[in-house]
Amino acid sequence: MKKIIVLLASLLGMSSVFADVPAVSPQQAAQMQSEKNAVIIDVREKDEWNSGHIAGAIHIPLSEISNRVSELAKYQNQPVIMQCRSGSRSARAADILAKSGFTNVHNMDGGLNAWQKADLKTTQAN
Repeated sequence: MKKIIVLLASLLGMSSVFADVPAVSPQQAAQMQSEKNAVIIDVREKDEWNSGHIAGAIHIPLSEISNRVSELAKYQNQPVIMQCRSGSRSARAADILAKSGFTNVHNMDGGLNAWQKADLKTTQAN
């Protein structure tokens, strides 16, 4: 019982480490991109990006996000949607942006896998 309490306490403590970033479905992300001028930021690696990505997305790998936040400052008060392959890396990137003062950041649930499963279009790198 004591181990369970310690585990729960540590999990609850860990949850407060992350910012409260709302998730959006691929369909919501597509709608936000077209109707609300939302910016989609793809945090996958270059080879993943080159194999296909969302048209109009900005590519900044997760490993570079912290050092490149200033490049995104012009989007700080508009909807920003973070996206990766499955939603895990983008959740970390969304947390970084939220903690950097972004007021309208979201994480796309299921990432590009879910986007493609929803039959939404992607484009290849030039």
